[in-house]
Amino acid sequence: MSGLLRRLRAAAPNFQDDLEALLHWELAEDGAVRGRVREIIAEVRAKGDDALLAYTAQFDGVEAQSVGELEVPQEALREAFETLPEAERSALKLARDRIAAYHERQRRDEWRYKDEFGNLLGQLIRPLDRVGLYVPGGQAAYPSSVLMTAVPAKVAGVREVIMTVPTPGGVLNPLVLAAAHLAGVHRVYRVGGAQAIAALAFGTETLSPVDKIVGPGGAYVAEAKRQVFGPVGIDMIAGPSEILVLADGAQDPHWLAMDLFSQAEHDEAAQAILVSPDPALLDAVEAAVEAALPARPRRAIIEASLRARGALIEVPSLALGVALINRIAPEHLELAVDHPEALLPDIRHAGAIFLGRHTAEVLGDYLAGPSHVLPTFGTARFSSPLGVDDFQKRSSLIGFSPEGAAVLGRSAALLAEGEGLEAHARAAALRVEGFDHNKGP
Repeated sequence: MSGLLRRLRAAAPNFQDDLEALLHWELAEDGAVRGRVREIIAEVRAKGDDALLAYTAQFDGVEAQSVGELEVPQEALREAFETLPEAERSALKLARDRIAAYHERQRRDEWRYKDEFGNLLGQLIRPLDRVGLYVPGGQAAYPSSVLMTAVPAKVAGVREVIMTVPTPGGVLNPLVLAAAHLAGVHRVYRVGGAQAIAALAFGTETLSPVDKIVGPGGAYVAEAKRQVFGPVGIDMIAGPSEILVLADGAQDPHWLAMDLFSQAEHDEAAQAILVSPDPALLDAVEAAVEAALPARPRRAIIEASLRARGALIEVPSLALGVALINRIAPEHLELAVDHPEALLPDIRHAGAIFLGRHTAEVLGDYLAGPSHVLPTFGTARFSSPLGVDDFQKRSSLIGFSPEGAAVLGRSAALLAEGEGLEAHARAAALRVEGFDHNKGP
């Protein structure tokens, strides 16, 4: 395992080139994923339920005569929850309640005001009607993803929440079903992959199309979301999971090794990076990684991830570590330092920030409160974690008084004339001409 994690020094002359190579990742470099996804979407749009059944049999080994057979009844969801051991039921409830409490604070308020002319202006907030949740079910089962997507949607007031989850070999994970029951998911279908995204986006004979699709997935799911965006909304194009830890020399190297493992074990394309001004800490973490890796059940995935995309980066100072954070814009950022809040004013780009030595990223994965659906691959520069805003929309309110239409109509007509839009200008001018300036408001 020698050289499992590459070592970089920010002061080295070739650091920027090495950093670019470390961060490089593309969803479908050779176009194979893109082309295959396009075929699957076209097939689902053309053949509806028949295509879903064929792909479910092909990819998951689940044979069904109708898509209705692939729906999991509400009674099965309830039974899955009620038959869990008490400890697991309590853990799911705790997570659900904490996620709900956090997202209740994200609710937007409607507002209205009147300007000096008596014009009414404001905004209405309305929830989306139907949302599709994609829950991964390939290499691992993710009941946490059910809660992290469904609970914010329910808090936002979404009327109907539809969940799709692949079940390879027909195996239904009881924790996933229990989480769907607890979160109040309305319908669950045992369908996965790009075909599930296509069905949610365009509908079939059995599935009605949704307004928005959210949730993480692999390369085919991410590419499918990219291709259906437009007719349907999406939360984001999610890349592989990422963690960046900024640590000083006082952090326990064994804790740091396990924090890196926690993301690397997701899949071979996940990225785990440790940044520190203390080279002795980097040495200790490297040794801890090599000592702890053999005992990990998902060793092969972790090793492949760390070898391909992991790194230990030495920086001259914590301040320059923060500059590197802003350059990378990581999905998960751990600040394993004495005074993490002192660094916050200079941190501009990160999906979720974990403050202090005891705040393991894994706590955010399950029950801290914020959704763990986060921007990846540098998109934290311009996007945000999944939240209530993703399940609501704003409508602008505009109500002009006679005086307001007359006074502001003059300026509107001038601007319209400047754009060469005569009918626009005339529509505004009519309100000016129709106002009795002698009588006033």
